[in-house]
Amino acid sequence: MTNSFATRLLTWFDQHGRKGLPWQQEVTPYRVWVSEIMLQQTQVSTVIPYYQRFMQQFPTVAQLADAPQDEVLHLWTGLGYYARARNLHKAARQIMSQAGGQFPNTPDELQNLPGIGRSTAGAICAIAFNKRAPILDGNVKRVLARYHAIEGWPGKTSVSHLLWEKAEQHTPEERIADYTQAIMDIGATLCTRSKPDCERCPFTSDCKALANGQPTDFPGKKPRKTLPVKETLLLVMRSTEGSVLLEQRPDTGIWGGLWSFPECSAEPDISQVCQRYGCKAESWSVMPQQRHTFSHYHLDYRPVLVDVEKQQHVSSQTGIIWQHPSEPLSLGTAAPIKQLLANLGTIA
Repeated sequence: MTNSFATRLLTWFDQHGRKGLPWQQEVTPYRVWVSEIMLQQTQVSTVIPYYQRFMQQFPTVAQLADAPQDEVLHLWTGLGYYARARNLHKAARQIMSQAGGQFPNTPDELQNLPGIGRSTAGAICAIAFNKRAPILDGNVKRVLARYHAIEGWPGKTSVSHLLWEKAEQHTPEERIADYTQAIMDIGATLCTRSKPDCERCPFTSDCKALANGQPTDFPGKKPRKTLPVKETLLLVMRSTEGSVLLEQRPDTGIWGGLWSFPECSAEPDISQVCQRYGCKAESWSVMPQQRHTFSHYHLDYRPVLVDVEKQQHVSSQTGIIWQHPSEPLSLGTAAPIKQLLANLGTIA
C-alpha cells in the first residue's frame, strides 16, 4: 500500500479504532445501511440503543418492508430527522418489490434508493461489500479540511468538490472497509470539532492546519443566519374519560407521518378547531410557551389543555385516535409530543 495517508490511518486504526460497535458485528448490507442512516447528523452514543431496538424488531430488510410505517416511526421516536425513517421504510419496500430483496452493491444503484446520498452510498459499498468508494460525512470533511488546510464552508460547492477530490485521492485499493471506518473514527475521537487531540494524531507531522497553528479554524463555519420563528398552539383535547386526541400529520412537512396534537393559530379559534374533530370545547387553559428548534426555524408552541365533550364518534375517522396518557403508545411521535403526553398525568 503506497498511500502514506491511508497507511498511517490504518496503523492508527489497528491500535485505536472502534471495533465493538453493534453494526460492526455480523456485518450485512442491511445492518450497515440502517446504521449509516441512523448515524446521519447523530452521535454514535445516541444511535446505539435505537439501533439495537430496531434490529431486534426488524432483523431483515423483508421484515422492515412488511412493517407499518407507524411501527417504524414509533421506534424512531426521539432520534429526530424523521424523514430518515420514512425513507428507510420506502427504500426497504423498493428493495423487496424491485430487486427481489437483493441489496444494491454499487454507489449509483444505492443512490437510487430514497434517503441515500453519495457519501452514505460510498460507506455502504465500502463497509458491506469492501468495494472502493470514497465517503465524505461530517467527520471526514473535518479531517480532510484540516489535513489539507482547505478554507471555506464545506457546504459551498467549490469547497465540497475539492474535499471529494481529496477523499478520492486518499481512499486506498486495499482494506477498504477498515479505511472507511478508520477515517470516520479519527474524526469522531481525535480530530474533534472544538478540542482536537493533535498530539495523538498520526498526521501531526504534515497536517497543514496544525502547522498553521489553528486547526479549529478548519473547516470553515457555515455563514450564520438568523432562524425565523413560527408560533402555534397545540390543542390537547381531553375527553371526560381522560383520553386525548391525536392526529397523524401528513407525510410531508415537519414531523411527517408522526402523531401529534391538532394545531391552532390563535386562541379565539380554539372552539371552531375542536368542532372539526367532533368535539365541543367546554373550557381550556394555556400552558407556558416552549421552543423546539428545527434546522431551518424555531417553533414556539403553547400547549392548550382543552376539556371537551365528544359530540360525535370521531375515533373511526382516518388519522385520528383517542389515547389515554397512562396507556403505552405504539405510534410514532416527536419528542416534544411524547414529553407532553408523559406530563399530562401531573396536570389537573
